[in-house]
Amino acid sequence: MDLKLELLVVPVSDVDRAKAFYEKAGFRLDVDEAPHDGWRLVHLTPPGSEASIIIGKGLTPAAPGSYQGLYLIVTDIEEARTDLINRGIDVSDIFHDANGLLYHGHDNGQVTHHAEGGQERLAGPHPDRTSYASYATFTDPDGNGWVLQEITQRLPGR
Repeated sequence: MDLKLELLVVPVSDVDRAKAFYEKAGFRLDVDEAPHDGWRLVHLTPPGSEASIIIGKGLTPAAPGSYQGLYLIVTDIEEARTDLINRGIDVSDIFHDANGLLYHGHDNGQVTHHAEGGQERLAGPHPDRTSYASYATFTDPDGNGWVLQEITQRLPGR
């Protein structure tokens, strides 16, 4: 049986501000429904994605800005970063992990390193452009943290 993750509810404080941000970032608006004052659902899909997000009112008890480590997978990190910047999105410089992959956590919209043994964040894409190894980050207006991750060849089974 397949179990496909297709939808995430992202907590925001101002639905219209968040909707405008995600549309500016290139997300497609699929639904915007508000049948009454206490509830609103805005469904948005990143370009090329099979998964979507929902923002709105009355949808989740999670605090606005509390979601960190929302990954957007790209095949060219430099092109994706440039596109977002051209759309007016503030995106970090590209970086990679020293001595490994995914040896980091997410704090306040930033990728941080917690591993022992000198793991650190280095400037620029991974020198070999290894899949899963190059990143850039941005946040929505509430501080929900997004990570661009470059993947050109998936691991077996993916």
